[in-house]
Amino acid sequence: MDRHSTFPASELQRLVREAAARTSELVGDLSPEQLAVSQQEIVNPFLWEIGHVAFFYEAFLLRQLGQQEPLIEHGDDLYDSFTVDPDDRWALPLPTLEQTVEYVRCVLELVTERLTSRDASVHETYLYQLAVRHEGMHAEAFTYMRQTLEYPEPKLDVCRADLRSIGSGPCPGDVAIPGGTYRLGADPDVVLEEWAFVFDNEKWAHPVEVAPFEIARAPVSNLEFADFVEDGGYLRRELWSRQGWQWCAKAGMQRPIYWRRSADGWARMHFDRLVPLEGHAPVVNVGWYEAQAWCNWAGRRLPTEAEWELAASAEPDAGGGGITDRKRAYPWGEDPAGEEHANLDWRAMGCVDVGAFPAGDSAFGCRQMLGNVWEWTSSAFYPFPGYVVDTPYREYSAPWFGNRKVLRGGSWATRSLLVNGTYRNFFQPERNDIFAGFRTCVR
Repeated sequence: MDRHSTFPASELQRLVREAAARTSELVGDLSPEQLAVSQQEIVNPFLWEIGHVAFFYEAFLLRQLGQQEPLIEHGDDLYDSFTVDPDDRWALPLPTLEQTVEYVRCVLELVTERLTSRDASVHETYLYQLAVRHEGMHAEAFTYMRQTLEYPEPKLDVCRADLRSIGSGPCPGDVAIPGGTYRLGADPDVVLEEWAFVFDNEKWAHPVEVAPFEIARAPVSNLEFADFVEDGGYLRRELWSRQGWQWCAKAGMQRPIYWRRSADGWARMHFDRLVPLEGHAPVVNVGWYEAQAWCNWAGRRLPTEAEWELAASAEPDAGGGGITDRKRAYPWGEDPAGEEHANLDWRAMGCVDVGAFPAGDSAFGCRQMLGNVWEWTSSAFYPFPGYVVDTPYREYSAPWFGNRKVLRGGSWATRSLLVNGTYRNFFQPERNDIFAGFRTCVR
């Protein structure tokens, strides 16, 4: 099970209730008609996904601790995401909305009741943290599902929409990163309360040789991406890989999926509203194929995930010509993400300018390596040397090795509890519904 920090029972209760409250905020305002969306490839039925989140607590926490018999008859046949094919989820005999809400309530009560009179063991703490992080991932999925379906933006207590207008403009230029031997992945000897939990695909830190490189201080902005669109980038076969061009042509892509032409220039769909395109905000909702094509057009390249993590987490040595053995938990240091560091936790309900949040800079001066947008890397998703699958969630990583690309950093709709300098996300290269953008390196 490896080393994981233990939390007081009250803290685990707070995390569970906070996660449940966020899920409720993200779906609780949807009408029965909105919940019953027609079948689409990149979304799940809302009722299925709500039930699945509760089922995860039941199956991977309560049952693992020997407390609970199945709460819903044939629940595994309904909500086990690994055995229930996505296409089949639309035809399942799901419980009604009222029954689903009651199931969620019952699971929440059982999960928190376990912690009413004692602190959790190390094993329990691991399971609670796993389940809370899983719910956080689905909370982000509920958010981009609402964007995909052009539903109104969710109304969250934590949201400060004024943050989207804080400005700070562009953040141009590259920074030179010295090469050296870098330990890629999570360090088992470093235990920090807020990031000690790691997923199996982050284990463990291992030496990789990284040549010196130059990486952009900030992600590619809307203005920078608009030049590519205006230059016919989506219509120029030579800029795309073979698979990327097949996807682009089949999908009829001519611009990012949520961009629209308006009388005043480019606009974009922000949930159910058309808003002017924010020039200095990072381009978002672009897939790996689109990022790669922009790089080919601009004479740039995507960073490898080792380069990305080094730029985000390493520290230069005293002479500035190399890197130290020390590795930061977060780009800015050891303190967990605060409001001054990064655009996370839905606070801005959208992207802010790439020049915002200078307090979150890495040691090398890279900005927003956590928050705002997930960042595609050039790396395919593979296990690290010595990989061992974690139990009980054996299906988290292993089934997806080889056919997905690695993303790093987190978006504005990512739980700050989830991300740090070593967290690896992974999606298919065509996925442009997620809140992803990219930063680039000098070739």
